[in-house]
Amino acid sequence: MSGRLGVWFMRVLAHVPLPALRAMGWCLGQLLYLLAVPRRKVALRNLALCFPDAPAAQRRRWAREVFVVFSQTWLDRSWLWAAPREVVLERVKLQGALHELDGDTPTIIFAPHFLGMDAGGLALPLRTQRAFTSIFSTHPDPAVDAWFMAGRQRFGDVRMLNRADGVKPIISNLRKGGLLYLLPDMDFGPNESIFVPFYGVRAATVPSLPRFARLGRAKVVGMYTRLTPTGYVAEITPAWEGYPSDDVEADTAQMNLRLQSYIDTMPGQYYWVHKRFKTRPPGEPSVY
Repeated sequence: MSGRLGVWFMRVLAHVPLPALRAMGWCLGQLLYLLAVPRRKVALRNLALCFPDAPAAQRRRWAREVFVVFSQTWLDRSWLWAAPREVVLERVKLQGALHELDGDTPTIIFAPHFLGMDAGGLALPLRTQRAFTSIFSTHPDPAVDAWFMAGRQRFGDVRMLNRADGVKPIISNLRKGGLLYLLPDMDFGPNESIFVPFYGVRAATVPSLPRFARLGRAKVVGMYTRLTPTGYVAEITPAWEGYPSDDVEADTAQMNLRLQSYIDTMPGQYYWVHKRFKTRPPGEPSVY
């Protein structure tokens, strides 16, 4: 019942003017920063590990921004997934190396967990007719899960896959000239992960990006989405030259390096509330 009520409320919010909605998100984010103590500690610890030379006051400002942007992007899902197409097109911009989306070359979009990632996920099918596959985990509440799936598939030829579906449909879509929207930058545990540096800290990282690129004979481009006062801007990077190589570990480390370069442009908009360094190499203590 709570899930259905929440979805109904979000549909109501779709009609709220964007400045008012963002103000609501700002207030909610400030409150969450004060009340969600465990997640605040995780964000501050991640920022301390990744930006040890930044002043503590700066890291606190970034952490507070994370909670504000998290709340604003959550409320923005109301209009992203319910407002008319024209409204979404006006507010969500796609820029950069857009020529990389032309043609039918198998293409993987490396889309890290910036808080505006769902807006970026809509920017692509709004502006290309190519088949588009993405992988997401199932939400435990059926009503919320259905809302997520419908919202993410509302435009274009989009197919959402569960992790349990395996790699075959992913590779099949790539080899047919499709796009894969891939988010491999979380700590998914020790299974199939390798330890490569992330801001100088060894981090358990799933090497799915180079493996899918090799199996799908696909090029890789980056995409990072920034929240702006008027909506979102999703930036497409040029294709990564010489990627993948024959060295999965080196390719995975390069992925993290490129991610760092994206994060450095907006540290307060990355998903720092996730325990990115939860899985430690054998013998190393928890950093949390």
